[in-house]
Amino acid sequence: MGIEETIIDATKDIFSNMVMLGATPGTSFERADEPLIDSVSGMISLEGKYNGLLAIHLPTSSALEVGGSFIDLDLEEVDADVLDAIGELANMLAGNIKATLDPAGSDIQLSIPSTLHGAEYMVEKIAGASSICIPFYLDNGDFLVELQLK
Repeated sequence: MGIEETIIDATKDIFSNMVMLGATPGTSFERADEPLIDSVSGMISLEGKYNGLLAIHLPTSSALEVGGSFIDLDLEEVDADVLDAIGELANMLAGNIKATLDPAGSDIQLSIPSTLHGAEYMVEKIAGASSICIPFYLDNGDFLVELQLK
């Protein structure tokens, strides 16, 4: 299975079983090096045989919906609960990616999740890394899963 299929399958599985929301994938693309606006991003670094970044980028409204559904609370603002939930989703996605790229489990290490949120911020591309970004659509919103690898 290719990396794009792994991202799609892992995202759909995690969202249906853990978040209790259906996530429909769109057509992959390379994200432009431009700011994310009014968003929340959860990120995990990969180091070892492959170096890179797995990120999930959600508009604030989608982050509230996804985070609230994941922890079964009605959330109205981006707080520690939302950031923890989005970070944990990035962690689960990165674990699935690692299992595909590193079946033995010893050649890639994952960082602890980090999160960013705000009115406007940058998640820059890693120099020399290939990048794939897959949009996913929810009933009431959307989000992106991005993988940069070198």
